[in-house]
Amino acid sequence: MENKNISDYFAELETTKEYDGYFFSITAAVTICILGTFCGLRNMKRIHQWASNNKIRSFLAEHFGIKDLVCYSWFTQVLGLIKPESFNECFIKWVMDSVKYAGLTLSFDGKTICSTGKMKAYKNALHIVNAQIANLGITLGQKAVDSKSNEIPAVRDLIELLDIRGCLVVADALNCQKETAQKIVDGGGDYLLSVKDNQPTLKKEIAEIIHGDEHKKSIEVFNKTEKNRGRIELRTAYIFDNLDLIPASKDWAKSVCVGAINTQFTKDGVTSNEWHYFICSRKLNAEGLLNHARLEWSVEVMHWLLDVHFNEDSCRVVEQNTQENLNIIRKIVLNCFREYKNKNNSKEAFSYLMQECMMEPERILDFLWQN
Repeated sequence: MENKNISDYFAELETTKEYDGYFFSITAAVTICILGTFCGLRNMKRIHQWASNNKIRSFLAEHFGIKDLVCYSWFTQVLGLIKPESFNECFIKWVMDSVKYAGLTLSFDGKTICSTGKMKAYKNALHIVNAQIANLGITLGQKAVDSKSNEIPAVRDLIELLDIRGCLVVADALNCQKETAQKIVDGGGDYLLSVKDNQPTLKKEIAEIIHGDEHKKSIEVFNKTEKNRGRIELRTAYIFDNLDLIPASKDWAKSVCVGAINTQFTKDGVTSNEWHYFICSRKLNAEGLLNHARLEWSVEVMHWLLDVHFNEDSCRVVEQNTQENLNIIRKIVLNCFREYKNKNNSKEAFSYLMQECMMEPERILDFLWQN
């Protein structure tokens, strides 16, 4: 990302109550949490312990002007004062200023932090909806809700927060909603939405065209075979653009084509297959449908990284603001690592890069301040 001090982006964070930050500022707390997370530290106690080390304190003073450190209790309270909505807005600005993503594919999906569902402080498990620049593996923004059932309106709210002009938005069947499609079009983007049983008429009409014989000559087909961990995967994509024969598509903003993907999995001589159907507002060929549809899973990779490297599903932070803010901090770190790997064509594992940062703190600067 751009060679700017992190405080340039998070200096204007809003708090839930007045805090003068005379001795220890909000920016200092956020900075220390981000830097400690680069080292793979999974909780605030470990981060505070790391920041208390004399070598690290010298590093913080030299590169970030942080000369003092409060006790652990105060440290956690300061992070909890930050409004997650304000932190998210700063995070989005950071990404939009630093990453060129116009014309790329955005993937939307939610992740539940499982530990919060078992804690009395939460009415329901905390569910966070994420927007991912799928081609780059970089998170663009997020919105927290108190349960998965609220994901649909959260996706619409997130779309309004982001600049999606020229982008193709891909999302699962839960978000295959006419109002969501309209929001995407209103924002200057296009959509590719997975159609399942929540849109029964549309799904039925697409399936009848794809599986019937009458319009086979009008359906473009593309297939691709891959070997993955001893399993042979054959994916076949179908595109059909005569929407006069798909009456239900007329209610969808700017729709121009429908499609389907059949996936066959063969392992140890046993074959299974599944069908997925789609509606789209951008003219795609069959190969394009296959490529963009697979990018929907990019955001799932980020969810997996949060759990593998930061054990997020076991995070026991009681205060919801702190829980949400830590989630954003982890994504900042993953974004920086991902951008470094993209620019340098690096095959090094995230865990390897984190270990480098732990052993040599100055290594963090290579990831944090990228030209």
